Order: sequence, then structure tokens, then C-alpha cells
Amino acid sequence: MIKNIFFALLLSLALTGITIADMEPVDINTASVEQLADTLHGVGAAKAEAIVAYREEHGPFSHIDELVNVRGIGLRTVDHNRDRIALEAGDSD
Repeated sequence: MIKNIFFALLLSLALTGITIADMEPVDINTASVEQLADTLHGVGAAKAEAIVAYREEHGPFSHIDELVNVRGIGLRTVDHNRDRIALEAGDSD
């Protein structure tokens, strides 16, 4: 049963042409609401809008962990997306 589910998941990824390796990181200091929502797991339009609003009010993020200051974004969301987040300055740790 689990083997069939795993196979179906792999097949669906192959058919859509999406792989984790193909996912480009998104720069949280320059990305649009749509880019943030499309790239980050657990971030839909409302949270992406909150990220952009926070960035506009407080200036650019200097570290990925600052995302926890955005309402609705917790450390778990940040941790799940570390490999999908970039910063213009290049400091993403």
C-alpha cells in the first residue's frame, strides 16, 4: 500500500516536471506576493502579503530568522523553507 502511494507521488512529480532540486530559492527582500506564495511551503497569499507588508514597514530582512517577526510565520515555517529562502545580501544561514 505505502509502496503504491510512494510510486504515485513520484509519478505525479515526474509528470508535472517539478522537482525539489529545480526549485529556485526566493529572495524574501525582493520577491512579490505571488513568488513567495508559490515557492514557500505553508505560505499562502495572506502570509506572503504579511511578509511583503512587514518588509515595507521595517526594511529588508538581514537574516532568514527575522521572518518569525511576521504575523503568522513561525519558526517551524522558517525551518521548513530554509532551502527555499534567499537574501539579497547572500547571508541565508
